[in-house]
This record gives sequence, structure tokens and C-alpha cells, in this order.
Amino acid sequence: MSFTTGSLLRNESLTLATLYQELKDWKTVREKVVSGNLLQARTLNTSQRVCRETISRLKTLKAQELDLLVTGDPPDQGYLLWLAICRRYQFIADFAVEVLRERFISLKPDLHPEDYDTFFNRKMEWHPEIDEIRPSTRQKLRQVLFKILREAGLLSGNNTINAAMLSPQLSEIISLENNKDIKLFPIFDASLRRGAVE
Repeated sequence: MSFTTGSLLRNESLTLATLYQELKDWKTVREKVVSGNLLQARTLNTSQRVCRETISRLKTLKAQELDLLVTGDPPDQGYLLWLAICRRYQFIADFAVEVLRERFISLKPDLHPEDYDTFFNRKMEWHPEIDEIRPSTRQKLRQVLFKILREAGLLSGNNTINAAMLSPQLSEIISLENNKDIKLFPIFDASLRRGAVE
């Protein structure tokens, strides 16, 4: 539940992923980014925190996915960063499958704060520790998640769910064998059965 450090972190992710392609070591990337203030943070503490968060997400991506993140077009970059966030945070992955995708395939094309609140309350029944989260933090988590969805291109400004239009290259890279990763996106089941994403 610590994803409030930043939203999608697109620019930061591209900077770090590009550097990783060159250095092939996350520890060295972190040292270089923080010492050179490559993220142009106002304070050392902010630089360290954003760098740590960004790396923790990027580490979830496979080599081919990182390559495409660096060289791909903006939509694929957004989808890959969404994928990394879902892999990093089970809470967001559950939301992606249980709420975002479910609403999309049920032809309910909108997503509202109340949908998040309902999901949050359901999770609280199974994870009592979530109940300890302060209302202000809960609201911040919701705000950041909606911002991430917008920045990834999966939600419009008026809360309409956008179908994920994965490129053929990204579709190939994401494992389709068990459909686990692909179900993190608003995509119809018919596309999954054909083994291709429209």
C-alpha cells in the first residue's frame, strides 16, 4: 500500500531503465541517479525515495519488457509501467482484475471513486490490517491510483475506461499462456481466446 510515492513515474522510469541498459546493475543505477540528482529532485531524501520506488517497479519487468519500455512508443510505455506497478503491488493487481477489467468486460465503461471504495471495503474483510489505514491515506491511495490509470492511458479524464490497445510487439512479450498478466488490462475475453490482443 506504499504506492503514494509517485504516480506512473514515466520520465523517472525511462531515465532509470535507459541507464540500466547501459550499466546492467540496479545498485549502480541507484548510486549514479542519486549522486548526480538525475531525477532533478529538490531534496536528497526525495531523490532517494523516488529512485527506490521506481527501481522496485522496474525490477518486476523482464529483459524484453525493459527493452520495449526504452524503445517503445508512449502507449506501450504506459502499459508496461502499469504492468510493473501491478506486479509490484498485489492490491493494485487485484483492483485491475476485479474492478477495472470486470467493469470493462461487463460493458460498464466507467470507473468512479465509489467503485474503489467498494473494492477497498471488500479487501478490508479479508485483510483487517487495511482497517488501520487512516481515512486521509485511504483517500490519497485512491487519488494516486486514478492518476496512475489516467497516465497509463487506461482511464479518461471523465472516468471512462479505455480499452488497452497493446501493440503486436507488446502482446508477444507479455505471457499469454496463463493470461495472468494480460488480465491486468481492460481487454475482452474474445481477444484472449484468440491469443492476440486487438
